[in-house]
Amino acid sequence: MEAVLTVLGVLLGVLLLLGLWVIILYNLLVKLRNHVDESWSDIDTELKRRHDLIPNLVETVKGYAAHEKNVLERVVRARQAAMAQHNSPAELARDENELVGGLRQLFAVAEGYPVLKANENFLHLQQELINTEDRVQRARRFYNANVRDLNTKIDVFPSNVIARMFTFGKREFFEIESADFRQPPAVKV
Repeated sequence: MEAVLTVLGVLLGVLLLLGLWVIILYNLLVKLRNHVDESWSDIDTELKRRHDLIPNLVETVKGYAAHEKNVLERVVRARQAAMAQHNSPAELARDENELVGGLRQLFAVAEGYPVLKANENFLHLQQELINTEDRVQRARRFYNANVRDLNTKIDVFPSNVIARMFTFGKREFFEIESADFRQPPAVKV
């Protein structure tokens, strides 16, 4: 009888340790998933900030370069697409890259208007956009680091067993072009 109790005690202890292990790994996966969600929220906030700056920038440029209508319309369309609902980071990245291309083209147009380049409002908006781009890149790196940590934990044994059991899914990285508006664009002749 004593041997049976010892075996049951050991078995209960093993089950208790196994249950504790499952709880710890589950909580770690939840924590990592929440970090990813939080860091995605940071990206979303910074992109909205950039989207809010663009109409003022377009209006400022429009006053000086009204005949550059195609460039201005491209930026407006790209902004609308970037602000739309997206199903994945890859879709958002595609639209954000289009917006970055439009903004680069807009700043290339501004190079041809010295009065515009000297305009205090334009310079302020350009500086705000530069600061926002830095913040977007910082938020993107933070998000991608959290995605890397979550995806690694989902892939490695033994946490992959728990991840599969509780259907934790891997997340996509968010890759967008760096919009470096500090450098004048290269003009090819």
